[in-house]
Amino acid sequence: MGPTDVCRFSLIKILEINDMFKYFKPCLIALALLSITYGPAVAEETMTWEQCVKEAQKHHPDLISAQESVKQSQAGKRITASALFPQIDSSISASTRETSTLSAGNRTHQITDSYQYGATATQLIFDGFKTSANVKAAKENIKAAQYSYRFTSSEVRLRLRSAFVSLLKAQQSLIITEEIRKIRKSNLDLISLRYESGMEHRGALLTAQANLAQAEFEINQAKRAFEVAQIQLLKEIGRNTFSALTAVGNFNVVDLAEEKPDFFALSGNNPELRKLVAQRVAALYGISAAKADFLPELTAQAGINRSSSQWPTTDREWSAGLTLSMPLFEGGLRLAELSQAKAVYNQAKADEQSTKASVILALAQNWAAFKNAVETVDVKKKFLDATEARAKIAEEQYSLGLLQFDNWTIIEDDLVNAKKNFLDAQANALLAEADWIQAKGETLEYVE
Repeated sequence: MGPTDVCRFSLIKILEINDMFKYFKPCLIALALLSITYGPAVAEETMTWEQCVKEAQKHHPDLISAQESVKQSQAGKRITASALFPQIDSSISASTRETSTLSAGNRTHQITDSYQYGATATQLIFDGFKTSANVKAAKENIKAAQYSYRFTSSEVRLRLRSAFVSLLKAQQSLIITEEIRKIRKSNLDLISLRYESGMEHRGALLTAQANLAQAEFEINQAKRAFEVAQIQLLKEIGRNTFSALTAVGNFNVVDLAEEKPDFFALSGNNPELRKLVAQRVAALYGISAAKADFLPELTAQAGINRSSSQWPTTDREWSAGLTLSMPLFEGGLRLAELSQAKAVYNQAKADEQSTKASVILALAQNWAAFKNAVETVDVKKKFLDATEARAKIAEEQYSLGLLQFDNWTIIEDDLVNAKKNFLDAQANALLAEADWIQAKGETLEYVE
């Protein structure tokens, strides 16, 4: 057996050992991932998607703010409606008065006590239906606030899902970069052996060393991305402190949307659009309220009072009456208010039309992007399977001297890129799914 045969025999044994390593590789990678820490070892909290949603529903500040906005609108409606009910005021007073009189050079002083208490009631009888119109407008404002809350929930869901997917991707990227580093290390060992035996040139050795350095850099890069993804997810579930966190899930797409939906029909469920519809209706009631200002206002009053210079009081009086008020001239105030109300309505109507067109377009764009992303995953998986098969064959051919380094390294680079591209495609499909769900107006409560 000549030197070349001995070298080839040694290379074949190395490849056999490498194949054994590949058999145990998933276990080793899993152990390597568990050993990735930033300082002292800490126990990581695991979070499923459902757990993230539940925590965000309770603690996300944007949702809390939107809920308080709904409460403000509900209180505003009660404030407006209070004008339809009797307004009763009561009062009680006690006073002492001293009177000083000078007569014929003599000054006399007289002290008089006064006590009074009573109640007055006022009831609105007619105001041109202004108050009732304001109450109806307030009801629509409540609807608008509720739809605004749903829109906020939809936005929070999108950001939360994006953060969850980013953490899933970062975790998987740690595994893939470790796999790539092991591939580059194995390649360097093989090329070093061939270089030392005179079967490979120095350029090949330097290229393999650079590839390994690149792989080690990408591991460090993946670690930093992993930490950033943790912080991003913690923010979106409403936490203010950092803690080690791991996402539990997969890259399976559930909401496939096989059939092309009716985008016009779906647009009617969009919370942002429905909020604008409610605001338009409220503005219409605002016009009615502004017109009512040109009509007379009729109110009824009744009151009873007791007063005396002694306590308890002995004198009693009561009163009842009607008041009719009618504006005559206010410098064009009410005309300006009516013109303003009409402008608010026209603006709300235009905003609704513009938003509806935008919602329909967003639905069409996100559905197309989602379908493209899902199909891309299948394509990238086929490329990955093909490059893995090519890489295995090419490695054996190169070790036997049947393939030049320049050709082999191209195939190895294709394998590395295929692994990265497949992970990117999986993550992009989940993100496109989240965009599609958000375009439909679904909230955190949406179950995939």
